[in-house]
Amino acid sequence: TQHNYTTHLILMWTILFCLLATSAFAADEALYRIFPQRTSKEAAVVEWGHSAIISALDGAVASFGPQTSQGANFEVETSPVLANPIDGVGKGSRNNNSGDESLSDFEREYPGKLINSDDVAGNMLVMTDAAGLSGVTMARIAKESGAAALMVVNTDQNAGDFIYSLEAETEEEKAYADKYIDIPVIMVSLQAGNVITTALATEDMDPKEVNKGKGLPERVRLYAGGDRPFFEDAVSRNPVVYLIHNMLTEDECDELVQMANGKYERIDDSNGINNYLENTMASQKKGQTTAVNVDKTYLWKGGVAGKTIKDIDERISQVTGFPPEHFSDFEISKYTEGSSYGPRFDMNPANGIMASITIFLNDVPVENGGEFLYPKPEDGAEPVIIRPRKGLAVVHHNTDDQYNFDQATLHQDLPLVGDSSIKYVAKKYVYLNPQSQAKRVVLPLISMPLGGKLPRAFSTLQNMLIDKYGYETADVYFDKLLTMIPILVLLLIASAISSMVQSGMRGWASGKDVAEKGKAKKSKAKSKKSD
Repeated sequence: TQHNYTTHLILMWTILFCLLATSAFAADEALYRIFPQRTSKEAAVVEWGHSAIISALDGAVASFGPQTSQGANFEVETSPVLANPIDGVGKGSRNNNSGDESLSDFEREYPGKLINSDDVAGNMLVMTDAAGLSGVTMARIAKESGAAALMVVNTDQNAGDFIYSLEAETEEEKAYADKYIDIPVIMVSLQAGNVITTALATEDMDPKEVNKGKGLPERVRLYAGGDRPFFEDAVSRNPVVYLIHNMLTEDECDELVQMANGKYERIDDSNGINNYLENTMASQKKGQTTAVNVDKTYLWKGGVAGKTIKDIDERISQVTGFPPEHFSDFEISKYTEGSSYGPRFDMNPANGIMASITIFLNDVPVENGGEFLYPKPEDGAEPVIIRPRKGLAVVHHNTDDQYNFDQATLHQDLPLVGDSSIKYVAKKYVYLNPQSQAKRVVLPLISMPLGGKLPRAFSTLQNMLIDKYGYETADVYFDKLLTMIPILVLLLIASAISSMVQSGMRGWASGKDVAEKGKAKKSKAKSKKSD
């Protein structure tokens, strides 16, 4: 019928439109490196040491075998042993089937058990991927050599700290892994491999001994990462950008959002006025705004912060290695439908910023956009897009090893689209110099009655000092003025207490005089009666 024909036509056009939209989106995605690529399910940790000093490495769990279906639910404590040969193959195959054309590639590729399989039995095998073997083949070598676990070192010199989940490359490999590979298999970066193989190495140790595994820890513990923080490398140089999964818990994200409620102000960076104190710099083109419909607040907590902020700062310091004395307080930004923040640098001439830590406080669906973008990395690859995921931190270094500013750190927040869409972002800056006690204690105390929101008069005062004396001298004067505030407050309190005491004394003396006069009157009255 005509009705059915029309319905089918509409359906066909709808499918065609969806296919075209999907193709266009895929084409757009091909222009970027999109992160995050890892999940908590595939995260693993290798640690060694004692209670005083513990070293740890991040690993990515393979996506084949029972470990995947178990959600990487494993724990192994054993000794690490280097494979011999280190890449599992060496100079020749130990498998007589390598030339048999009747066998599959998987069977021909398998080189056989390791030479040192007796040492490997019951321990964690450390092997490189330099021979180009598939993940399942390396796992097979480890399993048939008696290993309790396998650590594969990514030997790609250009990969930096990048690691990924090894996958079965064919249906045959997948079937084999599901049936036989029941040991944990993880990948670590080349840098991590160097760290663990030299953990016990000394300066006078022969490099040949290190290559034989003499520098490995005596015991290691391999376990699923779960909700622990773990790293994902995005750009290894120019700029250095990496992700830290699970940096904040869901409850901590929610609490930061709650702390910021009712304190937001719309960013207006078109007026040419810098707020050096809270790291809000004016747009480079006066009259043109970089931040579109973005609300922000700065939570001054510092040295008087509560348990939540203190726990977060301690964790960030432990994970990143940055000292907490160099941390700023949290800047919380709120994006709604249509909000965006154009290309910008994290620069503050009054307080040099070494690194920036951006943490997403809620999930944003892919279709709503709002991604974090590094448009011009100088590592020769595509721009980097990071999709907001609750609790995920993005760290970039604003300076190089010589503390020179890195122009490749240009970044922006893409537009947020969709009805009722919202994005919350917390940002913490790592300064080149430790922050003064005046800024870490006095300003938070002043802000305490307002829930951490600092009166604008203080940023105005600092700007006036900078205009008059320059950045360094102004900072000294500003800190001195802040230091005087507690002294003035104490003097005022002392003066008030003194006034109260004096008033009380005068009241007491006045009362005493009245009482004595009353007694005198009574005595006089008695004398008259006796007369």
